[in-house]
Amino acid sequence: MASTSAALVNGLGSSAFLNGGKNTQILLSAPIAARTAVSPKRFTVVAAAAPKKSWVPGVRGGGNFIDPEWLDGSLPGDYGFDPLGLGKDPAFLKWYREAELIHGRWAMTAVVGIFVGQAWSGIPWFEAGAAPGAVAPFSFGSLLGTQLLLMGWVESKRWVDFFNPESQSVEWATPWSRTAENFANATGEQGYPGGKFFDPLGLAGTLKDGVYIPDTEKLERLKVAEIKHARLAMVAMLIFYFEAGQGKTPLGALGL
Repeated sequence: MASTSAALVNGLGSSAFLNGGKNTQILLSAPIAARTAVSPKRFTVVAAAAPKKSWVPGVRGGGNFIDPEWLDGSLPGDYGFDPLGLGKDPAFLKWYREAELIHGRWAMTAVVGIFVGQAWSGIPWFEAGAAPGAVAPFSFGSLLGTQLLLMGWVESKRWVDFFNPESQSVEWATPWSRTAENFANATGEQGYPGGKFFDPLGLAGTLKDGVYIPDTEKLERLKVAEIKHARLAMVAMLIFYFEAGQGKTPLGALGL
């Protein structure tokens, strides 16, 4: 112990420690201005990538069944659920996402229509087609013709625009509007047109001097909220179908 302490004291009192090493002596002998020119070490902080979300968060591993390599979490609501491998091809993945989004929007509309329609008319939703006048003042023929005409026209435009983006925001494709910009894609993202016509309440953007400016942060948050509600509505519609097979309605199942 004594020898160790003596060695430590001798080391602290040595000229090498007091005068410093070669680099330290050069720095101490340099003018003050030169000393300040020496830049300190720079540290680069790299943010770690956010981990992918999983549809089975408590399970690790499982290969592509639990964590498919072709799903990188970039799509809104992507939790790695693709047990059949439908999205392996990027082109098919893009189409399936478009189909999921559109079917989900229709399902959300249908769920609201089923509840409101039955509450208004008292007729079960699966029998409303036999008596359309009880729900709306239209005959079956006029209702069917109008739906085929309008829905067919809109869906055909969406189909063409999917394969050729921005091709439908032209004057001839919008006969009732002389301003084709109203139907242009204001966000630049497929399936989320935004703009004054598709986002009149400004939920995902703002209007400034008559120009629609999308808000990226709001849009991303609403994308996730929409796809979650869309999936829930599609599951609800599946349950409604099973109930209808037993002659039951959603309101009846709720005791209303």
